[in-house]
Amino acid sequence: MAEPAVHTLRFVRPGQITLAALPPLALYVHLPWCLKKCPYCDFNSHEFRQGGQALPEAAYIDALVQDLESSLPSIWGRRVLSVFIGGGTPSLFSPGAIDRLIADIRARLPLEPGCEITLEANPGTFERERFRAYRRAGVTRLSIGVQSFDDGNLAAIGRVHDAAQARAAVAEAAEAFETFNIDLMYALPGQDLAGLSRDLETALSFAPPHLSIYHLTLEPNTVFASRPPVLPDDDTASDMLDLIVERTDATGLQRYEVSAFARPGHRSVHNRNYWEFGDYLGIGAGAHSKLSFPQRILRQVRWREPAAYLERAVRGDAVSNQHEVAASDLPFEFVLNALRLREGFELPLFQERTGLSMTALDDAIATAVSRGWLQRDGARVVPTARGFDFLSDVQQLFLASP
Repeated sequence: MAEPAVHTLRFVRPGQITLAALPPLALYVHLPWCLKKCPYCDFNSHEFRQGGQALPEAAYIDALVQDLESSLPSIWGRRVLSVFIGGGTPSLFSPGAIDRLIADIRARLPLEPGCEITLEANPGTFERERFRAYRRAGVTRLSIGVQSFDDGNLAAIGRVHDAAQARAAVAEAAEAFETFNIDLMYALPGQDLAGLSRDLETALSFAPPHLSIYHLTLEPNTVFASRPPVLPDDDTASDMLDLIVERTDATGLQRYEVSAFARPGHRSVHNRNYWEFGDYLGIGAGAHSKLSFPQRILRQVRWREPAAYLERAVRGDAVSNQHEVAASDLPFEFVLNALRLREGFELPLFQERTGLSMTALDDAIATAVSRGWLQRDGARVVPTARGFDFLSDVQQLFLASP
């Protein structure tokens, strides 16, 4: 056990920044398998072709536990405010396996009281009583990848579930969990404003505490990138987003982040930590980490292929590569996250989370204010309605000069 401790010594040597305190810490756990790879998906997910074999739940959790134990010296003594079990399709794992996973995490990490524990689930893996079993296992928040309640839309984007399964899954989640999230996509192939309206009406009929909305985009290295479908034009997509904002607001869901809407008391703790440039340890195949030390910020990536991860993690070698974030890149990395929040951020938070002076943002903020993209009220910086619509342009202002 001496080697990991020696391995971390280089993280405490003098560096480019000085952090007065470390930020909050979250844990992300990646379960990489799906029933079928969606044609739009660029996440690290892999089809599980059974062929008479069971999902390697026990072996994979063994690897996750070893990965976590090897990482402990890097986060020693820090409490965890949230756990997010993502994928892939984590609901492919049985409630018993999730129960063991959460117990193994609790045995090794100090979780904050009331720690939010989220599990991603898909209607295609839904069985009655399954969600309740996840609740008993310790999951406190379920995020359901519905994407649409229309059979035609679901077929067009290659989902394995149908509309009836989507409704049944959300209905059971609403009974089993005080807080749950519905993922919904818009600007789908062949979708018009009326079709989106019907999807929204169905989603909102379940009174979800949290709703996440995603514009379908054609990502590189996906099936849709090589064989692109016909999507709604930009004007139609913009009208769709306007409709989403209008309808959600009317039902008491507040837009607190670019793609997230929540009722009071139901905002995602885990995602908010991302947006506020908090730390996260990512374990599992292809998982990413951002970890702060007193004089540096480190990013890590785990081995991407499940077979390679399984082999290496049990040997204490789960990390495929890592690098220190250059001080010159920190302004952009911070605002890339923080400006996604509707309420913006306080300038002292930038100094607290990056170790840089608040003045490092002055020129870019002044330019964005002059263009009507940001407002500055004392120490708070907030995107305007126009800035929210042109967020990528705003963020580009904070890129370091070549």
